Amino acid sequence: MAIRTEAEYEAMYREHYPDVLRFVARRAEPAQADDIVGETFLTAWRKRGELPAEVRPWLFATARNAMLNAGRGRRRRQALAVRIAERPDPGHDPAPHVDARLDLADAWRRLSAGDQEALALVVWDGLSDVQAADVLGCSPSAFRMRLSRARARLRELLQLTAPAVPFVPAQRGAR
Repeated sequence: MAIRTEAEYEAMYREHYPDVLRFVARRAEPAQADDIVGETFLTAWRKRGELPAEVRPWLFATARNAMLNAGRGRRRRQALAVRIAERPDPGHDPAPHVDARLDLADAWRRLSAGDQEALALVVWDGLSDVQAADVLGCSPSAFRMRLSRARARLRELLQLTAPAVPFVPAQRGAR
């Protein structure tokens, strides 16, 4: 997808900017999000003649690399931590789902940053396993293995946090 004109670049930018911003906003400090997105699209501009046919995963990978470069150690872990978005729906009563959401949020926080990243790329960012593998710089089969293990760990954590359902034996003669 070599971009030859400014109009082609603007069209690509308009199409992918919201996705890249959401991708970064879930992972980076709010104060850094705009800078990282700007750096991502600046890199795309500089490499506009060399962009791959599927530019969205490339942009995610570039944004991820920009986040990694933004800080090391503690800041790096924070940049990779995916936060569960709190988006209240005005017409929806959340009360019946609060416990499940709290359990999910607790289980999510207990997952490693790598497990969070693998799940988020597929669930929130809507990438295929091949695209997500490109973002993480691994083979699709390696990514599928990571994703499978992350799902299993999340299931296990959710089972640990779910309240036990009391066993009530059936009465004799009742059908």
